[in-house]
Amino acid sequence: MPLVLMYHSVDHYEEDPHLVTVSPARFERQLGWLRAHGLRGVGMGELLDAHAAGRGRGLVGLTFDDGYADFATRAVPALLRYGFGATVYVVSGRIGTYNTWDEGPRKPLMTADQLRTVAGAGMEIASHGRHHVSLPETDATELREELEESRAVLESIVDAPVTGFAYPYGHATAREIEAVRAAGYEHACDIRPAEPSRHALPRTYVGDRDGSPRLHAKLLRHVLRHRSRV
Repeated sequence: MPLVLMYHSVDHYEEDPHLVTVSPARFERQLGWLRAHGLRGVGMGELLDAHAAGRGRGLVGLTFDDGYADFATRAVPALLRYGFGATVYVVSGRIGTYNTWDEGPRKPLMTADQLRTVAGAGMEIASHGRHHVSLPETDATELREELEESRAVLESIVDAPVTGFAYPYGHATAREIEAVRAAGYEHACDIRPAEPSRHALPRTYVGDRDGSPRLHAKLLRHVLRHRSRV
């Protein structure tokens, strides 16, 4: 399994109770650490295609959940300076609003114009559902709407196929994983799936405390955990 890093927000902050925010300075150092170790960050579509073709060495998936506005204003400029790509998972029913699913600091989400801008900069736009709900708690109709309507909205905005998905909260049972596959998504990110697969890809959380020693440890842990998987 390839290494996939999971980010959310890149911004200055005073409080961050959910540990979803990385400061711009820390993020810059993390990107520098990747480059210094011969690694290049890419979006999930590029990562999986490269691995399938045997060209995945040195590539790391960079993913950003929720579609915060600071992805456009802070993360993307830094990514472009390093020649990196990324996938951003967008909550389609909350575009241009804020993170209603969290208690705590309100963080603005990207607008449709910002989505088009980051897509034009080469970032992969993918779905995080319509309303950031825990999918195992949905019935069959709501699950289908979360998967299909979110993709349709995003495709209409960026005028391009949306082929990736990320499970809100990392909640996914066999039912949701099969539903994502059946809905036509080519890949989906989880967090710690019981059975990793193309539609339940494991990811490694990255936060503001992750300097060089912690990044080394997380890379080693990933290698040890997944070296026997294909």
